[in-house]
Amino acid sequence: MFTGIVEEIGMIQSIQRSGNSAVLTIQADLILSDIHIGDSIAVNGICLTVTAFSNNCFCVDVMHETLNRSSLKSLRAKSPVNLERAMPANGRFGGHIVSGHIDGIGTIRSTKPDANAVWYTIQTSPSILRYIVEKGSITIDGISLTVATIQKDSFRVSIIPHTLKQTILAHKRVGDIVNLENDCIGKYVERLLTYQPETSITADFLAKNGFF
Repeated sequence: MFTGIVEEIGMIQSIQRSGNSAVLTIQADLILSDIHIGDSIAVNGICLTVTAFSNNCFCVDVMHETLNRSSLKSLRAKSPVNLERAMPANGRFGGHIVSGHIDGIGTIRSTKPDANAVWYTIQTSPSILRYIVEKGSITIDGISLTVATIQKDSFRVSIIPHTLKQTILAHKRVGDIVNLENDCIGKYVERLLTYQPETSITADFLAKNGFF
């Protein structure tokens, strides 16, 4: 579990591709202070498992499914990435509950300065927009953000200077792809309300057994 508070910006050192999978080697500093094999690290919002590390980098495997559903396929050597370690049990929820299992991608449609902040308009699919609510939480490339407005095919967030400085959003341009994870609460509520398990109990069964 993560909270969407990016701890540092890492850099892709190398990408070893093998068919539809890849191994990423990522340079880092802060998060290496207590890293272990098997640890979960959110890389641009995607929960990945540490398979090896040294004093200045760590490695993660990326499977076909992850490449298909995320922006990781567009990474190159020297690409900056947002990094966050899994939240410790005694940690603070600085952002919101983030699983690191993204729901899909969006495209930066526009940016617009507004005093000390910058507005980002993100275009995305109806399957993601259905779970977005005004003033609710959304994770963009692993960053916990508050939705300001929702439009027909997009939503907007306002980014303060600190977030621009501490994350890769400042490196993003119009047309770039970002990873999106909806607030998990809405998805669980919908599932509970709409789930209809298979059952042998039908109206005919109840009638035959004297319930009508």
